[in-house]
Amino acid sequence: MKRLFLCGFLLSLFFLAQAQPRWELDLRDWQFVLGEDHSETAAWEDVRIPHDWAIKGPFDKDIDKQVVAIVQNGEKVASEKTGRTGALPYIGVAWYRCEIPVNEAFLNKRLLLVFDGAMSQAQVFVNGEKVGEWPYGYNSFYFDISDKVQASQPLQVSVRLENIGESSRWYPGAGLYRHVRLLVTEPTCIDLWGAWLTTPKISDKEAWVHLETKIHQPKAGLQLKTIIYDADGKEVAFSQQVNLMASSLFVQDINVSDPQLWSPENPYLYRAVSRLYHNETLIDTLTTRFGIRSVEVDAQHGFRLNGQTRKIKGVCLHHDLGPLGAAVNRSAMERQLRILKEMGCDAIRSSHNMPSPEQVALCDELGLMLMAESFDEWAQPKCKNGYNRFYQNWVDKDIENLVLRYRNHPSIVMWSAGNEVSDQWSEKGVKEGWRLQEIFHRLDPTRPVTMGMDQVGRTIKNGFAAYWDVPGLNYRLPLYAEAHQRLPQGFLLGSETASTVSSRGVYHFPVKEAKGLMHEDGQCSSYDVEACSWSNLPDDDWPWQDDYDWVIGEFVWTGFDYLGEPTPYDHYWPSRSSYFGICDLAGLPKDRYYLYRSRWNTKENTLHILPHWTWPGKEGDTIPVYVYTNYPQAELFVNGVSQGLRKKDASSRMDRYRLRWNEVLYQPGEIRVVAYDEQGREKESKSVKTVGKASKLQLTANRLS
Repeated sequence: MKRLFLCGFLLSLFFLAQAQPRWELDLRDWQFVLGEDHSETAAWEDVRIPHDWAIKGPFDKDIDKQVVAIVQNGEKVASEKTGRTGALPYIGVAWYRCEIPVNEAFLNKRLLLVFDGAMSQAQVFVNGEKVGEWPYGYNSFYFDISDKVQASQPLQVSVRLENIGESSRWYPGAGLYRHVRLLVTEPTCIDLWGAWLTTPKISDKEAWVHLETKIHQPKAGLQLKTIIYDADGKEVAFSQQVNLMASSLFVQDINVSDPQLWSPENPYLYRAVSRLYHNETLIDTLTTRFGIRSVEVDAQHGFRLNGQTRKIKGVCLHHDLGPLGAAVNRSAMERQLRILKEMGCDAIRSSHNMPSPEQVALCDELGLMLMAESFDEWAQPKCKNGYNRFYQNWVDKDIENLVLRYRNHPSIVMWSAGNEVSDQWSEKGVKEGWRLQEIFHRLDPTRPVTMGMDQVGRTIKNGFAAYWDVPGLNYRLPLYAEAHQRLPQGFLLGSETASTVSSRGVYHFPVKEAKGLMHEDGQCSSYDVEACSWSNLPDDDWPWQDDYDWVIGEFVWTGFDYLGEPTPYDHYWPSRSSYFGICDLAGLPKDRYYLYRSRWNTKENTLHILPHWTWPGKEGDTIPVYVYTNYPQAELFVNGVSQGLRKKDASSRMDRYRLRWNEVLYQPGEIRVVAYDEQGREKESKSVKTVGKASKLQLTANRLS
């Protein structure tokens, strides 16, 4: 069977090589062993990449149990934290290996081994020789292995990974959790991530596309032809340039008539197909997908996309996929993003790490703006074994790979240099932040750079907040006005907001607004009135965005629940995943989803009632009823009896965005809400009934294939 597989593999390589000068192999089939022993007698198992070795468990309270004071949460005294990184067995050493058959198609070619991400501290070996390493688990990296090719000798690729305890504040995953590919080209070729496309001039009638193409091993007699195709595959522009002097860079300016502009409402994508010739012989072809759009930020207009001011309606997303773990799954990612898009969300923050290629591509396709974040730590640690260990030697390289890989994607509207880094306190950190922003500017002057700051008072005073293109404030609403007054930018972004906590379908009584509240069941109430000591409710964020033009939007913490960081139950076992999500770990919307939808989704109406209406034993007790809706007023009925009309009230903090009936007495039956427009005309109604006995269980697939 193995011989048949290899023969088929070699045959496919032969036809692939004949068909095109550039080809890529997705290396999916590997062997894996947990532990340092990677000898032939080790217990190797067959796996498919992407692969997260830790997600299958088991959960264990003692895994990565940390005794720390979380400074970001205002803690002064260290205490035991269980489940902070998900209580899953991600710690340890593991090896992966695969064998790549070699035939004449590989000879005299350039071979790059490309990793979309490897968690973590990757050391890569080919034929037993180390070809390189990359410690940061969230970044893409590659190694040139051209000199390892020998006729008829397979390439033996091995990867050693190591994760150590107290290296993360959430579940990082473990293993080759993103794709690994082999890229094969001619020695003279378009360099990996070497095509850089921008759209510097845009009008209704035309757009200029500026394309810089870097050549690896240039030589005289090269010619580059680029054709731009629209979304229907129709040719809309063409450019040709001859390089007589063996220069390593082609520069082309291409005019596109009547351009379709990329936006969340119209995620229109073009393709630039560049063909490299040497003396009329085709030696390389590269397709770059892009969108035509502009991004600007300034004090007068705030955030502008394509010249139009808009408020960012964004959420933060961790990289894990809940019960699926950290292994990249494009379908699961698409499901997440479509759920958020339906809510009215128009932006994602890849918190607090570099995004995967799949996430970026999906944001391009679906129309979601993206803040591409880089780090949770610089030189000063939050976790003693975090990125701080590698910062000095690797930060510049990590930023370079991030920007070069993703700068052609229209969805990315800003870069983030970090999140709540401890360095923001110090004079050295002030200088370092400036240096990092300049690296981003050098690699990509077309996008602004931001930083998520939680020590807002300190960063205003020491100058750290003053130079970022977009000053990002994490929480700290009482300091918004001071920041706007004292910072030179003239605007600010809620780079991390809310952190309201809730558990889907769980309601605690009596209903009361509280911070840091913990219940015996280890859950948080879905009345959406509970927050952490340092966070707040959505009702606190929105007036700033609605009433002040200089607040350019928000990124809510978080769109989905994630593994690890079970605040406020850091000490409560078996809590091991977050409560912050607008959707739960399975992707099911919590009540809070509809609160955001009522504000963000301006194309469809929202009318949502909470809680459920099945409370045996609570007959006659007070069960408050909340309604989340975009309608300005509504009337509630319990078994046909009106409980009164409620109108949204801009003068009341908790009634500006919600409709509340706080004195409803429970009786089984039906609650019904009727929504009215400003003129009092009935527009829509919805009801919730007390359930009877279960009759069947019905499962519905979210897609057919």
